[in-house]
Amino acid sequence: MIWTYLINAFSNFGVNDVFDILFLTAIFYYLILLIKGTKSYQVAVGLLLIGVASVFSRILNLTAFSFILNAFLSYLILAIIILFQDEIRRILAEIGSRIKTRYNAGARSEVLDEILNAVMALSLSRIGALIAIERKMRVENYVNKPVRLDALVNKDLLLTIFTPGAPLHDGAVVIKDERIEAARCFFPLPPMLELSPSGTRHLAAIGITQQTDCVVVVVSEETGKISFALDGELVRGLDREGLKSRLQQHVFK
Repeated sequence: MIWTYLINAFSNFGVNDVFDILFLTAIFYYLILLIKGTKSYQVAVGLLLIGVASVFSRILNLTAFSFILNAFLSYLILAIIILFQDEIRRILAEIGSRIKTRYNAGARSEVLDEILNAVMALSLSRIGALIAIERKMRVENYVNKPVRLDALVNKDLLLTIFTPGAPLHDGAVVIKDERIEAARCFFPLPPMLELSPSGTRHLAAIGITQQTDCVVVVVSEETGKISFALDGELVRGLDREGLKSRLQQHVFK
């Protein structure tokens, strides 16, 4: 039965079918890369397994099982829209960003300089700071109690936000698309086994970079030292050039 089904399926197989399969494979691979590392990844794997089970139930002629799966799959489009609404918005936004470049190299260079100038001023004054720069994954999904700003990246604004006693100085600033998206953002801390004598800001930087692909700049309140976090790893004691080279390598390419 199985071999007959497969022979019938491939009997009229042509070049157009090859391109069709390759095109769909590329789309699914791209979608998986976008949601990998997010909370929806396991849900997507579960839906994929259900789809595979539906195909085999038809091949093996499992009538009752196939009926139940088909009833579920009839609502699959609606389920995908509900479960993956954040990822769908992110995918559409990324496609739009690839079609149209919103910022030229000069503007990105100015944003980098504003961040560097702010970080160095904060370091000299020993004012604690936590700055997360979003890349592909949405940091917003892992943030608690953010205050929306949507402001241009500016040294004076960053200094004002992190000034001790200011309403927004606690937590982190999130920069997205060369704009300050939010302030007073609280990130998840790493698991208990990974806790160290590091301060809360450094732990928050490790925690958020373990769950997203963002980069985080930390200024220590006690020492004024500058740290850079990526993929759950923290590099301490950077100077201006060291921080600049890392930001250029991973963000401002």
